[in-house]
Amino acid sequence: QVQLVESGGGWVQPGGSLRLSCEATGGTFSNYALAWFRQAPGKEREFVAGVSKNGAQLYDTDSVSGRFTISRDNAKGTVFLEMNSLKPEDTAVYYCAASGRLTASAGNFDYWGQGTQVTVSS
Repeated sequence: QVQLVESGGGWVQPGGSLRLSCEATGGTFSNYALAWFRQAPGKEREFVAGVSKNGAQLYDTDSVSGRFTISRDNAKGTVFLEMNSLKPEDTAVYYCAASGRLTASAGNFDYWGQGTQVTVSS
């Protein structure tokens, strides 16, 4: 059983940056693909970015192209999401998720964190 705990959310002005972290415990971290999803009020949860077991990255290019970067540190059991040039439409609860394989579908992920709020406004 994998437990995921996100941190690093908060309030930032448009154009600013945040770095989200997600620490995993209770499993062999390197056996999992990790991803970040987000959910804004009144909207469905959507895929943001993912990283496979071997480090290959996948992004929702329409929404985060060139602005967000996902990375993982297997030694620390942590996955990161570096977010730059933030926009008001990036405001959402951001969730970390783990799965045996990397896809962009939330239904394929077995483990989820509790989420961290990101608010982008002036």
